[in-house]
Amino acid sequence: MASRSISIVVPALNEELNLEGTVQEIHAEISKHFDDYEVLVIDDGSTDRTGAIADALAKADPRVRAFHNDGNKGLGASYFRGVAEASKEYVVMVPGDRENSLEGMAPLWPLLGTADIIAPYTANPEVRPWSRQVFSRFGTFTMNTAFGLGLRYYNGTVVHRLATLRTIEVKSTGFLYQAESLIRLIRRGATVKEVGITIRARPGG
Repeated sequence: MASRSISIVVPALNEELNLEGTVQEIHAEISKHFDDYEVLVIDDGSTDRTGAIADALAKADPRVRAFHNDGNKGLGASYFRGVAEASKEYVVMVPGDRENSLEGMAPLWPLLGTADIIAPYTANPEVRPWSRQVFSRFGTFTMNTAFGLGLRYYNGTVVHRLATLRTIEVKSTGFLYQAESLIRLIRRGATVKEVGITIRARPGG
């Protein structure tokens, strides 16, 4: 088991069907790889029971902390609120919709320390709707063309060293927050190691 520590940021918008399962899976899987971790649930202005579930999870386990945005701020804003609150050596985002299998993310953890950034790509894109696959491929091609890079994916569960991530200012509050983070860090000379992970179809919500 690794001695390094990690903060898991869980953005959640109207995820009452999925949030508890996401956090339970984090506990089950992350504890296999890390002695020290925390779960930061960011309720992004949900109008269902997501906020109440987040509070209950935090009350039940001191490793979980719940935060509530005043209205819907966006995925990027929620992520960076978690980054601001994080206290561990590394940080990663796990969405509250249970699309990302924590077991499927296992290839990430042995690579910590081998590069500044561990960037995943989806090894089984066929589980996503066709329209999203096309959008993702087009977005990746556009980013690589515009910025002269060759990444296989610009979003998802990227693992950053917290101190390094905090050296940049990211303006995007929406879906492109991770792409902007990667571009800014790589331009500063950060090294990247890519690895395939498996995801699953969104259970509901």
